[in-house]
Amino acid sequence: MEIILYLSVAVIAVAFFILVMSVMKTLKSLGSTLDSVSTTLTGLEGQLQGVTKESTELLHKTNLLAEDIQKKSEDLNTVVYAVRDVGHSIQNLNNSVKKVSTSISTELERNQGKISQVVQWGNAFIELKDKWKQKQGKQPSQPDAAVHNQASKEVRSREKLIKRARSYNN
Repeated sequence: MEIILYLSVAVIAVAFFILVMSVMKTLKSLGSTLDSVSTTLTGLEGQLQGVTKESTELLHKTNLLAEDIQKKSEDLNTVVYAVRDVGHSIQNLNNSVKKVSTSISTELERNQGKISQVVQWGNAFIELKDKWKQKQGKQPSQPDAAVHNQASKEVRSREKLIKRARSYNN
């Protein structure tokens, strides 16, 4: 029985030795794995710092770009308001021109008889002047004929203006 006891102790010792060797092999394997993980984490930490730095720079540039866009948008709003005001001014000018032309054409229509009468009196005066000069034995001089032609041209141009004004009103 003593042998069984010695044998049992020997088997227990061998089993304990095998257990210690297995645990030691596992721990060595775990140590090399942890070293590998530590190296990977160190590299990852460096990369993460680079990404963080680039992200910070990108965020800074994005903020500057947003400020620039905001400023340009405000400047563009100023231009848009100015263009709108110019449009209103042009519209007001068009309305004023329309009112003035309507007023002029209305006055021309109302005074058409007077205008034609003035033109007739002018023509009559010129004819009387020419006849008087002929009676005096003089022919109408070139400047008098030019004045007569000029007056006739003015009468025709005014008549055209009156007709044009009437066509705008219709």
